Amino acid sequence: MAEDEISKLIEETGAFDCVECGKCTSVCPAAVYDTEFAPRLIVVKAQEGIKDDPMTKKNIWVCLTCEMCNSMCPYKVNYTGFIQGLRSMYFRRGEVPICSQGGLVHTMQRLMAKEDLKQNRLGWVDDDIKISKDKGEVLLFTGCAYQLGTIFDDRAAFLRDVPKSAVKILNAAGVTPVVLEDEVCCGHDLLWVGDEDSFLKLMDKNIERIKATGVKKVVFTCPECFRTFDVDYQDFSEDLPFEMVHISEFVKDAIDDGKLKLRNIDKKVTYHDSCRLGKHMGIYDPPREVLSAVPGLEMIEMERSREKATCCGVNAWANCEENGKKMQIDRLKEAKGTGAESMLTFCPKCEIHFRCATHNKVPVPIEDVDIEVEDFTNLIAKALEDGE
Repeated sequence: MAEDEISKLIEETGAFDCVECGKCTSVCPAAVYDTEFAPRLIVVKAQEGIKDDPMTKKNIWVCLTCEMCNSMCPYKVNYTGFIQGLRSMYFRRGEVPICSQGGLVHTMQRLMAKEDLKQNRLGWVDDDIKISKDKGEVLLFTGCAYQLGTIFDDRAAFLRDVPKSAVKILNAAGVTPVVLEDEVCCGHDLLWVGDEDSFLKLMDKNIERIKATGVKKVVFTCPECFRTFDVDYQDFSEDLPFEMVHISEFVKDAIDDGKLKLRNIDKKVTYHDSCRLGKHMGIYDPPREVLSAVPGLEMIEMERSREKATCCGVNAWANCEENGKKMQIDRLKEAKGTGAESMLTFCPKCEIHFRCATHNKVPVPIEDVDIEVEDFTNLIAKALEDGE
């Protein structure tokens, strides 16, 4: 690992400005469960020129990249950007993390990066919904929700419904979205485990294919896809010639414009701010405004919400371990303690990880954590269907 690489990364992320005040560690969810972990220590060791410190090798994967530290740092150090850069350097040296599911999800994503890939991307489309396969004003980027729902069929099969639910919402608002037959994974997980080469192949495919449709707006359900396009794609390539919108923003605007009406759902829910949608992209109000527009729905906030919301405990399938499980159990207890019947979120990973936490034996009474984990997009689609 070249010294100039480290120096460049330190400069790009503002790491030279770290004064070791410890504020990042005071809010870091990983540090709560791992007392040897501190974001600033990774930066300090890099500044000292320590290339192969065993603790640094461990801690770049302990970090959840949730950006709680970034929001707290008084000197605006981009800790998560620093971690991402270090991971890429270690990956190029052949040092990779132990990935959950034996690296199955990463393998799926690398297959999508291959030039000769053939896939049945639209197998979920039926006559109940209207889509375009080539030209239009609005494109729906479906992401890997359907694929993840298939892989994790035993705990999160409902993810297979997300693309269709999103189309139903768009149709109800008067939009027939373009949905690509040759869409590929956005590459989020590969980027965050350091595999920049595969990430860039996926990025180039998606940008080229979306540009060819001539769309003016791309709608995302997945927070990770949204962040990857709006931040990472534009960092690695150029400003994209289309607007990027999260579906919560789209629904909120459609309701305000009178294009979308939601029907009654009698239910108490709480909402989990996923890291990518909240702390990374700053979207806190639109999901809550959408929920407030659903008649009969009661939204109860968890104690740790918005900027203070804790993480689901795993990042890019690379740090699924005991401390992550503890984090998940604590979050589920917090959600259950609100009295809500279900915990909503947009992030497929959060949904899988929280479902996984209670899939087998749990270290607490099951009644303390047995709250339904529900996809936000699916819930809104149900509000459309109710009473038809």
